[in-house]
Amino acid sequence: MSSASATYLGFDAGQRRLGVAVGETITGHARALTVLPCQHGQPDWTAVDELIHAWKPHALIVGMPYHDDGSASDSTRLAERFAGELARRSGCSVHRIDERLSSHAAAQALEARGERTDVLDAEAARIILETWISERSL
Repeated sequence: MSSASATYLGFDAGQRRLGVAVGETITGHARALTVLPCQHGQPDWTAVDELIHAWKPHALIVGMPYHDDGSASDSTRLAERFAGELARRSGCSVHRIDERLSSHAAAQALEARGERTDVLDAEAARIILETWISERSL
């Protein structure tokens, strides 16, 4: 598969929810897909596996929520554990990207469009994925 037309899945991992987005390099855009519930930081792995099987992504992108000063937090460690397990389970390449302020940007985007806030985590995943795609197209 050419990276010029590759499909990717992006994830915003959290303690209670996992936001998921899909995007393509050919358009440079992503769209929010879904929000999956998590229990104790663990997503519904069956649902994650089904999304990967359905979309057949070239790679997977996980947002890493660092503090403003660049230091790791409990959320960073949770996202790192998720990324590791995602790589192990899927067999796909997993890329990490600094996602500071993606949830804030997602809330602003949803508000500006007058959309529901219950999709905030999926919108954050969209922003994470679009950022990753745009950084690779420079």
